[in-house]
Amino acid sequence: MTTDRIWSYAPVSGYAEGLLLTGFTVAASDGTIGHVDRQVDESGMRHLIVDTGGWLFGRSVLIPVGVVESIDPQTREIKVTCTEEEIKAAPRFRTDRETLDPDYLAGVGDYYLGLPPRETSAT
Repeated sequence: MTTDRIWSYAPVSGYAEGLLLTGFTVAASDGTIGHVDRQVDESGMRHLIVDTGGWLFGRSVLIPVGVVESIDPQTREIKVTCTEEEIKAAPRFRTDRETLDPDYLAGVGDYYLGLPPRETSAT
């Protein structure tokens, strides 16, 4: 996966331009991690801000859309290729200002690009 691909939806993900994902449940490969609080599509570095609720001490995480495996508008669920532990270990998201910081976003992109490749399930 190239750097620009980590910030773009995979063609097989089920994403349709203009689809609003706020409120969708986000599931890691080994469990539910939270719900989409915000989606950022404007910057060219598309990502989701996911509210983890009590799962990760109430913090939010920034997830590049390139790790989205599938989107089901019927069930309002997004599956990502990462595990819960990989998401916990990702660079910490603290403020919305970071969504505009190229250095922070580059670090997040590099982290997710460095994860081991996985087989994606056909959905």
